[in-house]
Amino acid sequence: MSPLSFVLCCLLLLFSLPALALESRTLTHAAAEYTVVELDLQRDALRLYWRDRRGEPLGTLAALAEHERAAGRELLFATNAGIYAEGQVPLGLTVEDGREQVALNTARGGGNFFLQPNGVFVVDRHGQARIVATRDWARRARPLRLATQSGPLLLIGGRINPRLLPDSDSLKLRSGVCVQAPTRVAFAISAGPVNFYRFASMLRDELGCRDALYLDGSISQLQVDGKTYGAPGWRTRPFAALLGVSRPAP
Repeated sequence: MSPLSFVLCCLLLLFSLPALALESRTLTHAAAEYTVVELDLQRDALRLYWRDRRGEPLGTLAALAEHERAAGRELLFATNAGIYAEGQVPLGLTVEDGREQVALNTARGGGNFFLQPNGVFVVDRHGQARIVATRDWARRARPLRLATQSGPLLLIGGRINPRLLPDSDSLKLRSGVCVQAPTRVAFAISAGPVNFYRFASMLRDELGCRDALYLDGSISQLQVDGKTYGAPGWRTRPFAALLGVSRPAP
């Protein structure tokens, strides 16, 4: 093959890759810095992952990237999904590729997962996203592509969850997901410790979200374009479910 033919083939391959809408940026709100990734679910194929082909939890963003590489895909974005229990088992509802892996958790208890109201982030098979309070889950109608349950809800119909206090001294690294429109979602992670209220206000005031769900705290990580944000490696530990966007490898 001549050098010119090789270049033309590479350009053809490049332009034949799916056009993605994924966008990432950093922003500052109330003196705190955040990394945000915004997705158009009609163009960005968001997936939930838990176990590998051997049935073992993938656990890390690096393992997910390798999992996708082995399948001929390039991982563009990834983050940990909802809060989980010992043994890398999701603590609440988990749906992967339309299959329920863990049932809805309606129990009461301590910790952030059970801070009420908690809820579920879902993407249905039409590529539309919602965040549904656990107490309202029976009203869902459409078959799901993916779901992850966590807590607490940060925004409910455009209002900050009243249990989240502006002057709270519970300052942690925070990660979450919010819905901007039926087919547009945003994932965010703080660069440093913030309270729930300030995190929720950022999602509302900077990203225009009306509904938002907390994903996890001090161990959270978000990776986009090969760069990892959030908890340093020494602080984190293996996750359970992960969320990611890939495309066919060039």
